[in-house]
Amino acid sequence: MSVRPVENLDAAMRLAIEQSNLVKGGTYPNPPVGAVILDADGRVAGVGGTEPTGGDHAEVLALRRAGGLAAGGTAVVTLEPCNHYGKTPPCVNALIDAGVRTVVYAVTDPNEVAAGGADRLAEAGVQVQSGVLADEVAGGPLREWLHKQRTGLPHVTWKYASSLDGRSAAADGTSRWISSEAARLDLHGRRTAADAIIVGTGTVLADDPALTARLPDGSLADRQPLRVVVGMREIHSEAKVLNDDSRTMVIRTRDPLEVLKALADRTDVLLEGGPTLASAFLREDAIDRILTYVAPILLGGPVTAVGDVGVPTITRALRWRFDGSDRVGPDLLLSLVPQRG
Repeated sequence: MSVRPVENLDAAMRLAIEQSNLVKGGTYPNPPVGAVILDADGRVAGVGGTEPTGGDHAEVLALRRAGGLAAGGTAVVTLEPCNHYGKTPPCVNALIDAGVRTVVYAVTDPNEVAAGGADRLAEAGVQVQSGVLADEVAGGPLREWLHKQRTGLPHVTWKYASSLDGRSAAADGTSRWISSEAARLDLHGRRTAADAIIVGTGTVLADDPALTARLPDGSLADRQPLRVVVGMREIHSEAKVLNDDSRTMVIRTRDPLEVLKALADRTDVLLEGGPTLASAFLREDAIDRILTYVAPILLGGPVTAVGDVGVPTITRALRWRFDGSDRVGPDLLLSLVPQRG
């Protein structure tokens, strides 16, 4: 590939983050890592993102694309390069063999099996720098994987659309469409990267959703999340959620913790059920992030986005903090995380 200059290490790391986002959803159980190789003059010589399991890790792919330009250069990686033999050899070996002079990474690998890459590189005489744009990486493409490493459970994002006054439907129950087409396209992109989507039987009976990830032209995306239906009521055998577009798991429980245990092999889970299911997860402190598409409309009426969450008085309110916001068409997309501790 042709080389091009970057202004600084932050710019190179942002390019690595782009690569990480591009492969997000397709690397499980490996993390979606992005890597950039700069030549000795600081120009981009190769980029890469982790391939599906059994394929190359980001660093190896970027090194291959850089070829001989990697010698004396710098590797910029979103996660500390691995130091263990799995389905592929350690990435640190590839970096050392390529003659890279410096390795810069954002986040230290918390996995005890794969950790130690920085020490191994330093022992081989490679300069190592950590923490570059660590917050952007930890709160971005590696958010869910890092959560899974810390807790052993999937990261749960509750996604919903609401009016300005917090209504998820009009008084007669109609809800299509509160959010804009741009917001719906954004959601389908997030579904493509997710491992599973959870809804309750009530949503299936009321709305008959397909819960698929679709491309802008309406066709099915190549990668589809597992569809998970929870609750005690029976759903019709002809429900769209049971079609052949993706796999479906039906879990006969109302307990969010049982649901998470059943999905323990997953990393990134979207909760898209109605107010009853969301309330149950909130009461169990089982939601790690809220993504809400707020439409510039007012609906009034009784249909709120969430039901009873066990808050008897304002002093017992469930506290959240904003960690991002964006415009999606006419809607405002808000990201919030729990204010725990």
